[in-house]
Order: sequence, then structure tokens, then C-alpha cells
Amino acid sequence: MPPSLTEQRDEVLRLLADDSYDGDVGELLQRAETITGQIEQANQRDARLRALQAAALPASSGTQQRQQPGQQPDDGQHPAVSAAEEFVRSAALEHYRAHGKRGQFSVEYRDAPAGTVTTSTQPKQNHRVPGIIPQNPDYPLLVANLLDRQTSDGTTLEYMRDTSGPVTGGGTWNKAAVVAEGAAKPMSGPFTFDLITTSLKTCAHWVPITRQAADDNGQLVGYINGRLTYGLDFNMDRQILTGNGTSEMQGILPVSGINTYQPGSGNTDSKLITIRKARTVQELAQYPPDSVVLHPQDWQDIELDTNGIGAFRVISSVTEAGATPRIWGLTVVSTVAMAAGTALVGGFRLGATLWERQGVTILMTDSHADYFTANTLVILAERRANVAVHTPKAFTKITFAALP
Repeated sequence: MPPSLTEQRDEVLRLLADDSYDGDVGELLQRAETITGQIEQANQRDARLRALQAAALPASSGTQQRQQPGQQPDDGQHPAVSAAEEFVRSAALEHYRAHGKRGQFSVEYRDAPAGTVTTSTQPKQNHRVPGIIPQNPDYPLLVANLLDRQTSDGTTLEYMRDTSGPVTGGGTWNKAAVVAEGAAKPMSGPFTFDLITTSLKTCAHWVPITRQAADDNGQLVGYINGRLTYGLDFNMDRQILTGNGTSEMQGILPVSGINTYQPGSGNTDSKLITIRKARTVQELAQYPPDSVVLHPQDWQDIELDTNGIGAFRVISSVTEAGATPRIWGLTVVSTVAMAAGTALVGGFRLGATLWERQGVTILMTDSHADYFTANTLVILAERRANVAVHTPKAFTKITFAALP
């Protein structure tokens, strides 16, 4: 009978500890590595076996897979569509549960393309953006998804910001023209650019969860999607709009050089009309707008705006339930991340890019304060990102006139 893994391990341990051993040391080390791998594989197989034995299907389900509330069926063909699904489907969570929920582990979910992998022996380089590549916009109702979204490979972001002022005298930066044979060709401009260097910012928060809830995939999905991921998304939307660029991400509104529009003194234009005039300001800047972001109270005023006989001026959102809100050809994002009385019109994908170093990463641990003795775990969610506002003139800030 061949020796067991335990016997082989003991023999190699004895030979490694023998200072007088005169055999092939390289071959001995190789045997040690092989046996270590076999033991680890056996331990993993045992853990999977115990986890499988602990799982029970409902009597009426036959061979169908059990589906937890809030969890999409996993047939091996459908990728996880949220951080919560990625987390509850992960082998790391299965291993954590099988080993008594001790220590800490993490699972990362990305909704942007994955970046390259770096190691401790290869220093991280600043991620320098090679240029501005506008794309046709997609219109989910989140401020973050109005922007072009890309993945950064470094912790520092460098990009060029167009700081060219408006062309005076009714002129244009575009000097393209037909020229006679042999004549000098015109140069377009003027253009000025600043090199902007900034860092990617980490946004994170955590919530406590009981050990019993950690065994329930439905509750985990609820905690991760309903509290953690939503909190990160809302914070990102707010910072994209108003972040100070130092202790926070770079927001669009604080950037010098964006267009502004405010009705003049004594002007009582409605908010509906004000947005249309701000769109003209944006078009004259030669960066066509695609969306408008405003506070829910301001959007309410627009939707409830009526004419002299009490008929609603904006009717599409009223008659088309579930339709994407639009006004003057612009997609509307109504969010409390925007201050009341202010709005932002812009060509969002033309003007800014959201760079993400790290997608939503979910961590779970029992190593926090006295939570171990209280049978309580911690779930933490975090992401690293920042915004490159490379074309400020692609945006117009609106300040609505005060109502009489």
C-alpha cells in the first residue's frame, strides 16, 4: 500500500530537518511543494464536501437549484449584474461560511472594464489620459452614468483640460477654409490646455449584520444593494456635481470655465423656459447638450407648469408611465444630489470622464470591536474613482430666477 499524504509529509519533514542529509535537496524541496499542494487540495475538497452536505433542497424542487429571494438563478451563462450578486455567488463567501465565518475576505465587482494587473515588484505608474474620445451617450438615470466611464491603472490621474476662453468678436476657433493653390493654410484656434494632476479618491462605508443574516443570501443582497451600493452610488453622484477636488472627487460645478446662465434682474421666466435658453447658451459654445440634472423640487415645478387655461405644458412624462423623462430633447436626471434652484445642462460624455481604479468591493469580517463576542459581522463597501473634467465649456450651470 502506498504511503498516505500524512506519512509522506512526515518523511519530508524529517529529511528537511536532518542537517546530515546528503541527497538531492532540490528534489526534496520539489517533493515538499507537491505534498503541500496535495494537502491544500484535500482540505478544499473536504470543505466543499461539508458545505454540500449542509445544503438542502426543498422536497418539491427535485433537481432544481434553490433560488434565494433577491438572487437571480445562476445557470453558468448569466454573469452577475450587481455587486450583491457577485458577492453571494463568490467562492470566497462559500469558503468563509464553511470555515465558521472567521477572519476577513473581499469580493470586487466592476461595471467598468477591468484594468491591467500590477505587482509589488512593478511600481504603479500615473495613469495619463491619451486624449478625449467622445462616445454616443446611454441614458440611465444616474449622474455617474451620464459620463464616459473608464478604468484607471494607477492611483494618480493626469489629463489635459481645455481652458480656451470664448472667441471674441463673433469669431470661431474653426478656421478651416478653402485655400488657393500654393497659399498658406489657416491655423485653427486659439487653444490652451492645462495639465491637471489629481488622485483617485476612496469612498467607503459599512453596516453591521448578524451571523444568521450572513447565512441568508436574500438578506445579504438586501444589505449590499439596498444600503451599501446605493450609498456609494448616491455619494458618487453628489461628488460628480459638487466635489471640491481636494478632499473629495472633482465635481463639475466648482470647475472654473463652465458656462453660466441666470435670468436677468426682473426676468420672471419659468424654469421650463430658463432650461431652453440655457440649452441655447450651450449650443453656442459648440458643445451640444444631451442631459440636464436638477433637484426634484425644480423638476416638479416644470412638470406642474400650466398655461392660462390650466393645461400642463409638459405632458410626455404624465402620459407615458415609466418613460425616461425628457425636456427640450434633453434627458432629465432628477436627484437630491443637486441643490434646489440650480441645474446643470451639458454634453456630459463630451465634457467629462469618470475614471475608476477599483469597482465596488465588498468585504466581510468578524474582527471589529466586540462584534466577535456579540455574534455580529461587518460588511464594508468601497470604491476608488475620480472625475476628469477635461472640457468645462461642455457644461452650463443654471441658476433659476426666484419665484415671485
